Amino acid sequence: MATVQIEVPTSARERKRNLLDFADWTADEIGALFDTADVMAQVLTRTIKKVPALQGFTVGTLFFEDSTRTRLSFERAARAQSADVISFASGGSSLSKGESLKDTLRTIDQMQADLYVVRHACAGVPHQIARWTEASVVNAGDGRRSHPTQALLDAYTFRGRFPGFDGFAGKRLAIVGDVMHSRVARSNVELWRKLGGEVVLCGPPPLLPPDVAPGVARTHRLEEALEGAHAVMALRLQRERMASPLLPSATEYVARYQVTETALELAHPDALVMHPGPLNRDIEIASEVADGPRSVIEAQVAAGVPIRMAVLYTLLVGKR
Repeated sequence: MATVQIEVPTSARERKRNLLDFADWTADEIGALFDTADVMAQVLTRTIKKVPALQGFTVGTLFFEDSTRTRLSFERAARAQSADVISFASGGSSLSKGESLKDTLRTIDQMQADLYVVRHACAGVPHQIARWTEASVVNAGDGRRSHPTQALLDAYTFRGRFPGFDGFAGKRLAIVGDVMHSRVARSNVELWRKLGGEVVLCGPPPLLPPDVAPGVARTHRLEEALEGAHAVMALRLQRERMASPLLPSATEYVARYQVTETALELAHPDALVMHPGPLNRDIEIASEVADGPRSVIEAQVAAGVPIRMAVLYTLLVGKR
């Protein structure tokens, strides 16, 4: 099996146990994680796309909410480093028989996982699980609160694709759409600002409450949000999280907030177009934009594997 030399910063090896959000991560540590992801991306170009970096470790994926991209990329990231993977989905589990979350975790803990990747519909569950277990915990999305690895792969994609990239300082990210229900928006705000960038949030008033990201620029005008933006991220309308309809009609939303080629003329000439998925074509983003030369939507998906490889490596190798 091929070998790979991966250097993790001493500070990361000594301090980092979990990735729940970015509160206790510094810009330098995030930069080091990106550098590790660069190495992992090289691994994935080899004939044998696997290294023994995490051989002997077990990663548990605990998904209490549906997922495609996140779950598959975490499992791919673990196996690409020779870790064992155990998977849990709440459907059909003992939770449906009345077992508590804590007792379910205590059962899974007996399988001796070293790290859990946790997604849950309720905010704060990954933090609680981190208090209940000695294993490391990665937040793969909790309610509306946070989705840190999605934000990492978004920033990593921008870093690698924006022409002449020289750092995040002075770079402007415009996030457009259903911000209120978006954990992706919250994590991108947290990460982008920590790296020195600027963020502007845009959407209809019911989907852009003032407490989503205090101190961050907000506007209800798409033109104002896109003015000079270096990256434009469209968000889908998360109707499954809306207790009642918050918009008059999809037609009105499309007319005012859809990211189109015409709207993008206001952005930076090299602006990248992003979307965290799943994509609702011709609602939040025009098909010609999603498939156009500025779009890095597929690159975001591809970046998920090396970024999550780097996260798993950074957290687990420090245990040795």
